[in-house]
Amino acid sequence: MDKTLFLRDLALLDTENKDVTTLYNEISTLAMQYAGGIDEAKGRKNAYYLSMEYLIGRSFYNNLMALGVLEETREILARKGIDINVFEEIEDAALGNGGLGRLAACFLDSAAGMGLPLHGFGIRYKYGLFKQAVENGFQVELPDDWQRFGDPWSIRREDEKRVIEFADMKVYAVPYDMPVFGKSVNRLRLFQAEGDAAAEKISEYLYPADDTEEGKILRLRQEYFFSAAAVGELVDGYAESCGTDFKNFPDCNVIQLNDTHPVIAIAEFIRLLTVRYCISFSEALNIAKRTFAYTNHTVLPEALERWKDEYVKKILPDIADILVKISSYAEREYSALGCSKEQATDMAIYRDGTFYMANLAVYVAKKVNGVARLHTEILKNDLFASTNKIFPNKIQNKTNGITHRRWLELCNMELSLLLDETIGRGWRTDIGQLNNLSRFTQDTVNKFIEVKRTKKQQLLDFIAQREGVEIPDSFLVFSQVKRLHEYKRQLMTAFAVLELYYGLKCGTLRGLHPCVFIFGAKSAPSYKRAKAIIKFINEIAYRINSDKQTNDTLKVVFIRNYNVSYAEKIVAGSDVSLQVSTAGLEASGTGNMKFMMNGAVTCGTMDGANIEIVERAGLENNYIFGATVNDIAKLKEEGYNSISYISNPNHRKAVDSLIDGTFSDGGTGCFKDLYDSLINAENPDGYFVLYDLDSYVKTLLSICKDYNNKINFAKKQLANVASSAYFSSDRTIKEYADYIWHIT
Repeated sequence: MDKTLFLRDLALLDTENKDVTTLYNEISTLAMQYAGGIDEAKGRKNAYYLSMEYLIGRSFYNNLMALGVLEETREILARKGIDINVFEEIEDAALGNGGLGRLAACFLDSAAGMGLPLHGFGIRYKYGLFKQAVENGFQVELPDDWQRFGDPWSIRREDEKRVIEFADMKVYAVPYDMPVFGKSVNRLRLFQAEGDAAAEKISEYLYPADDTEEGKILRLRQEYFFSAAAVGELVDGYAESCGTDFKNFPDCNVIQLNDTHPVIAIAEFIRLLTVRYCISFSEALNIAKRTFAYTNHTVLPEALERWKDEYVKKILPDIADILVKISSYAEREYSALGCSKEQATDMAIYRDGTFYMANLAVYVAKKVNGVARLHTEILKNDLFASTNKIFPNKIQNKTNGITHRRWLELCNMELSLLLDETIGRGWRTDIGQLNNLSRFTQDTVNKFIEVKRTKKQQLLDFIAQREGVEIPDSFLVFSQVKRLHEYKRQLMTAFAVLELYYGLKCGTLRGLHPCVFIFGAKSAPSYKRAKAIIKFINEIAYRINSDKQTNDTLKVVFIRNYNVSYAEKIVAGSDVSLQVSTAGLEASGTGNMKFMMNGAVTCGTMDGANIEIVERAGLENNYIFGATVNDIAKLKEEGYNSISYISNPNHRKAVDSLIDGTFSDGGTGCFKDLYDSLINAENPDGYFVLYDLDSYVKTLLSICKDYNNKINFAKKQLANVASSAYFSSDRTIKEYADYIWHIT
């Protein structure tokens, strides 16, 4: 970037009588003018990341920091009487749902930060993930019109639009380029669907409700739309520059599929090579096998994309034919390799009228990776066990990471300055130097306590302003902020909080350190049980916060419209990170890493990346409870009787509050359904909430007791900061670059 010219023009910018949106657009446009163009990285291999989601967050501060002008901009605006924090009014571009989309954004940031040629492809949704309101405790979804503030960080490429063909319509895919700044300027290219009203519906909403046939077909259109646009661009671009001999295509390009949503790109790639460039099917398939790689993010069956053949045949008949043909090739290959009938069925791409996209990805991809060590072992030994036996070197682990630029430098300037003072500024460009913090002194501990107090106060002030709940800064802050899903067990935390409350009310719980439990979560609009949990948490929060007998000791906050910008404040201001998923179901988690890097201890199960966090920061510096993967396997084998685990009257009272009239579900019956899912269902308590509840409550009490010794607790928190370098996405991306993509 030409910093001198940018800062000169910024100093000359007329800011009088301009609202925040106008200033945001003018300053952002000025930065784009002097930032320099996107690096094409011609002459070397490029990696391309296909993802349905990019949870980008607010671009203004992050981009100015990446361009090296954030502090100078702050100073120039201050001289003009403008606090740079006013731009927090500009809301996030919420083009993602949760960890999957945030990981994609972190990966692009790290690649640019290290000068690696990684570029993203996705969808430019008109409306991002819905804006969450809460009415009478219930989640209400409102349209998230993120473009109402303008989109100065994107460049429309009208001359590069492509036609995407379905059986019943043609759609224009118009690319918008968002530069990703770092040592190189990489590209996130998002396609907007244009044409008639039906065409434009494709890029209208992120994850339209798919509980109807119409919704499912729209979801399929979305996945094909951006995958076909991305693959078509790469294939045609190669032909234009290198000719139609595609045998060297994988030497120039690698395509990473971020979960199963874009796996249909494989079929489109083969269709283009065979139909447009007259390459034989077998050769096209072999080229695809050298081009694609696949990341699995979940073992939950409902999240592994599968499509009824009638849907694919209806709107993509050519793709359906190719999928059937790939399946036939796979069956012959499996037979030649001596696979049993059971193994072949397990790995089948097409069976019983359904296309299994994860099996397609695993068959074609040159490498398949999990996102934490435990998760990868589950892929090898369970989900893709047959593949692992036949192709033992295909499945690798690449533990997730987060970008320290946003999740430490940007969101926690105070801690960043303390690190500079303690270990030098080198960690900002080489995150591995954070390990040098492990030899901290008592002076560093004292300064860290002050930093944590400052960040906590900033968070609590923001909560008071946004949510209307006043919380003293002496409170211990527990936070569970993530997508709402039963396996993440926000319901278990709600029960645990109720037990603390009932203990305080009846006087059996004495000496509890004052604490607040912060929940932040959005439920998928059609996920009724998850929405019932949100209602339950809000009922609990209202009851506890209104109780003058206990609210000087215990409070609960459900924050509305949890997003990246809110997360930046929460991870910096919290003391304890609640990562309490059922063991074996959280593939990795990245929220746990953000909290760790900002000095929160982890209270959680041995699941996902929690295991690796504890290994590096020490079991003595975190709080682990609950069933392990092996424990749960044994429970399932022996038969799990959930009722037997609430014989404790405290547990029983908390659980019965769903049905005994303590809390109202507004006459919907949703609390009774939650209760039945734990006690009366055919497969009760499938996420082992009641099994782990007792050890969870005891662990929370232990944390509150330990927090009374502020010095020792701060040492635990600092040990987590010092051990967090491994969980930088710089490390993760370097591993992808070295072992899967082979890019430099």
